[in-house]
Amino acid sequence: MTGGSLGQRTASYGSLQLLNNNGIVGKPTSSIFTRKPSPKMLLAGSRDREKQFLLLVFCKFLGRRRVAMLLLVGLPLLIFTLGSYVLDKENTSLNIDEHIGSLVPYVSQAADDPAALMISRVKDTQKDRDSSTEKDGNKTQRPSPPAAASLIKRVVPLHHPCENFAFPPPPPPGLRRPGPRPCPVCYVPVEQAIASMPSSPSESPVLQNLTYIHDENPVKTETHGGSDFGGYPSLKQRNGSYEIKESMTVHCGFVKGSRPGRQSGFDLDEFDLTELEQFHDVIVASAIFGNYDLIQQPKKISQAARQNVPFYMFVDEETEAYMKNSSILDSNKRVGLWRIIVVRNIPYNDSRRNGKVPKLLLHRIFPNVRYSIWIDGKLQLVVDPYQILERFLWRENATFAISRHYRRFDVFVEAEANKAAGKYDNASIDYQVEFYKNEGLTPYSEAKLPITSDVPEGCVIIREHIPITNLFSCLWFNEVDRFTARDQLSFSTVRDKIMAKVNWTVNMFLDCERRNFVIQAYHRDLLVHKVSPGAATMHHQLVLPGTSLAGKNPGKRSSKRGKGEKRSGSKRHRKVAAGNKDSSSF
Repeated sequence: MTGGSLGQRTASYGSLQLLNNNGIVGKPTSSIFTRKPSPKMLLAGSRDREKQFLLLVFCKFLGRRRVAMLLLVGLPLLIFTLGSYVLDKENTSLNIDEHIGSLVPYVSQAADDPAALMISRVKDTQKDRDSSTEKDGNKTQRPSPPAAASLIKRVVPLHHPCENFAFPPPPPPGLRRPGPRPCPVCYVPVEQAIASMPSSPSESPVLQNLTYIHDENPVKTETHGGSDFGGYPSLKQRNGSYEIKESMTVHCGFVKGSRPGRQSGFDLDEFDLTELEQFHDVIVASAIFGNYDLIQQPKKISQAARQNVPFYMFVDEETEAYMKNSSILDSNKRVGLWRIIVVRNIPYNDSRRNGKVPKLLLHRIFPNVRYSIWIDGKLQLVVDPYQILERFLWRENATFAISRHYRRFDVFVEAEANKAAGKYDNASIDYQVEFYKNEGLTPYSEAKLPITSDVPEGCVIIREHIPITNLFSCLWFNEVDRFTARDQLSFSTVRDKIMAKVNWTVNMFLDCERRNFVIQAYHRDLLVHKVSPGAATMHHQLVLPGTSLAGKNPGKRSSKRGKGEKRSGSKRHRKVAAGNKDSSSF
């Protein structure tokens, strides 16, 4: 056997090549050399044949239609699983609270105080920066660490968490429930809301210095409207108060006495006056006069708000007596979160009109407060005050916020609704609306845009206490003092007169958003009828309006109503008792 017949192995590919008779390398022929399959290849081939056999048996057993159905079901399930995994990875930092439609972070359950947690995070960030500076060899002297409030402001994100928030689509017509309902609202976490608080007061357009008229002996010079408490401003003085200047002096209640609450009507104890003069960034206030409502305890209030935001409830002596008899008022004059402030020498015979004093004149009662949230006595607050302020003031760059009425947006329509419901004397309502009509009030139309409504739902007011908003509150109160106590009728007149003079507006948000952060209850006269002392089996008895107690006469409410004030008719009470769907309306 010669060497040429064996061929040679090349170094480049490691394959065996043949030499022909002439010594030339040639390709191997399949007839001479055949590649023996490796054991792995044999095993793979057998596995493929097994898979094909099993698939064939599976198809024959189930049939083509069943296989197709399984594929149709399995493929979407696979896509859904993969998609959920991707979305879960992208949304590990934020979660939507479906109960109130708010944005909340995933935080440890041990973090009781969100604001403290945020401060600790910022301090950790500051330590990291300091250590990196020392590593770089920077020996320059660093300034002292800033205060906690400024530390919080450093971590405000560049993009607001709620910037892409949108209302969900309405339910189908068949599933829509009648009557007003809450809608989702996007709130930021409490620590971010605190960080959003402006470090300095908002700018007050034109008006910089507002003072108030003091008159120990007010004299009524005109036949219509006014009171000793309000000072009887004349029509000339009224019209002059809408001429906005840098410094102004206007009527704003409390015209008597050395200061509001001291021998001025609506008098307060000296201990309470000292309390109300303290400085606070934020307060929450409410009132119950004539024992008209059941006190409602706030819920979902953060530890930061519990420590820094006082809750004040103004009551008259009648309501105080009921609280003492019911043993709900403790020795510190507190009922839960509410600090009870007893008002003596109330200025009006009508309990609802007395309630307008703290509602509209909080800036006079609290001279050293930056922001306030007013809620009517029958409302229960269920969202943290810092989150409410961030959502409706700070995020909107507004200084005054109030919800629009859920159904009516025209003053003329609102007046007719008040007359139909017996809210006030019809002649007084007609006089007020005619007066505004002669001043230029017109029905609401699209021509008034961007103003979206002329009728507020005045049970919640959110404001910053700066001169222009204080002026608005004073002039709104003066209209209530001069005309009817139905503040919805006078709101748009005061707003439009001020807006005609200066660049200022009111944030009128949706009423369904208001219903997101307050829960509304019935007035006491619809829930509780006191039993006369002679028939003593129960101290209280819950009854439905329009029903009677067998053999017992329900006691009369002792709160008085002013001249022209009317109680809602029995027909309206029967509608509520029968399960009126709109029982939460005002």
